[in-house]
Amino acid sequence: MSEHTIKVAILCFTDQGVSIAKTLQKEFYRSRLFTTRSIETAKDIKQIDSVSELMQTSFHTYDAWIFVGALGICVRSIAGYIKDKATDPAVINVDDQGKFAQAVLSGHIGKANTLTAQISRILNAQAVLSTSSDLQELWALDTLAETYKWKTKSSIPLNTIISLFVNRKPTALVVKVKDKGTQYLEKTCPDFVDIYYTIEDCDTTQYELLIYVGYEELSTAIATLAFYPPCIALGSGCAKDIEPHLFIEGITQELKKQGIAIESLCGIGSATIKNEEQAYLDFAEEQDFPFITYSGEELNTITVANPSEVVKKKVGVYGVSEAAAALISGQSVWMTEKTKSITPSGKKFTYALSILKNYERKASIAIVGAGSGDPELLTLKGQYILENADCILYAGSLVPEALTHMAKEGALVRNSASMTLEEQVAIMDQYYAEGKSIVRLHSGDPSIYGAIQEQMTIFDEKGYEYYIVPGISSFQAAAAYLKSEFTIPEVAQTIILTRGEGNTPMPEHEKIADMAKLRATMCIFLSVGIAKKIQTQLLEHYPANTPLAVLYRVSWEDEQVWTGELSQLTTIIKENKLSRTVLIVVGEAVGARKNRSWLYDDKWHHIFRKKEKQIK
Repeated sequence: MSEHTIKVAILCFTDQGVSIAKTLQKEFYRSRLFTTRSIETAKDIKQIDSVSELMQTSFHTYDAWIFVGALGICVRSIAGYIKDKATDPAVINVDDQGKFAQAVLSGHIGKANTLTAQISRILNAQAVLSTSSDLQELWALDTLAETYKWKTKSSIPLNTIISLFVNRKPTALVVKVKDKGTQYLEKTCPDFVDIYYTIEDCDTTQYELLIYVGYEELSTAIATLAFYPPCIALGSGCAKDIEPHLFIEGITQELKKQGIAIESLCGIGSATIKNEEQAYLDFAEEQDFPFITYSGEELNTITVANPSEVVKKKVGVYGVSEAAAALISGQSVWMTEKTKSITPSGKKFTYALSILKNYERKASIAIVGAGSGDPELLTLKGQYILENADCILYAGSLVPEALTHMAKEGALVRNSASMTLEEQVAIMDQYYAEGKSIVRLHSGDPSIYGAIQEQMTIFDEKGYEYYIVPGISSFQAAAAYLKSEFTIPEVAQTIILTRGEGNTPMPEHEKIADMAKLRATMCIFLSVGIAKKIQTQLLEHYPANTPLAVLYRVSWEDEQVWTGELSQLTTIIKENKLSRTVLIVVGEAVGARKNRSWLYDDKWHHIFRKKEKQIK
């Protein structure tokens, strides 16, 4: 739930409170202001006579209430309408001087704590929180499932588990899968929590609390909170008109045999001819996940592990359960291959299980943009990946060595500048085979002259998992250094990122002279050695006095920058003996300070800045 989707009611009682309430209303666009003061009313501003009547009719119709006034008024107003922390709205109280913002009700589930922090930033007020986990900066165990779309199961009441956790009792965290939630837990793990990646590696006798994220059925002697991401695909085939209750009982028992928690299923799949099979429809409805069917043509795209000639004759495919599980999961690998079962009535069904590809904890390669040079311009995601990588290969001629100091103890860190592509891949092959985390660290943003295409071709051929993390490009660092916006209204609305034609030919339709016709902001990479040629081509369309910037290793510790006019380009490069790592920027937007955007014009109205009613 974000501030753009929640319904917020703001209630105030004094003239100063009205002023604060109006400030808050501008920040929460789906908000309504109520006040006991005399006020000019509008669609979203209402004067009321009775707070009690308002609470009685509207308390549970809003996601959040912000009281602006004395805390006592807030407490007395809501006391009679509080029902349950799972359904009560968030309540926040702000004093009418705007000094303190306090979460009063539904701190976690209702998001009152999050809203309190947001309100404190809006008003420059002191946030007041009383929830122990927030004060200790610990995980909010009661909201993790909702945040990451997990299901949950606990061996004892959740409040007791939370008590153990906030009292920092010895805790084991087992993360069997990988998703955004587990990455968050690993990154923010408290010092009294030990991380394991299989339940077998965890000696539960050494702990008072076990927190688990995965797909296994657990049986432990200690307090356990299990989170189940929707990560297991179930494929199935069955006899016609199999009894729904018998199928559901049967598949539930089979999952227990396999040690798979039913809460971890993401869906059930079968053949198109089973579209109306009531057993599958009932099971999907009961578990609140989709029932997906596939045509014979789709099922036959999968080479199943246990092909059946009998099924081929009847249905036209060699296997339904394995193929359906593979199609849902995105990979032809099965945790449980086709397994046969029979109900007490004698009707047969088969099933197969696969883990969704993007939840599997296995080797991966991250192509990370290192940024323009300043280590502090590395993205937070890039930093996290670097800190946890087992192997880092970095382009030492273009990436500051200081970035590799983030590597964890024991990680392999190698400069690839002197390596061939084959030598780099050989190292990655070794670590990939061991299921390790590999980082290929490139300068700037990998999408711009990153030389990653040839690597990705090899990864694709080998079937390797890889992903790309963007970085700050040198052209963005250049704009920051120059204090320039490269797109100025009515001056330049286009940025061209290109290079000149040197040893590597340019496509016929991408000649510098042709692109210069646009008179856009042009950022020219890898071209300092042919600066005279570049200058000649630019001057065909840009005036000689067009603003120019020449930036050497921008954002590095030894950065140097020269500004002037296009006619001075070759002089700047020659006099300063520049030969590499230079970015050339040309265009009227360099250093410009004219023309105003319509975005913040007082005549421009939109859903976030509504036209105020004029008082006559």
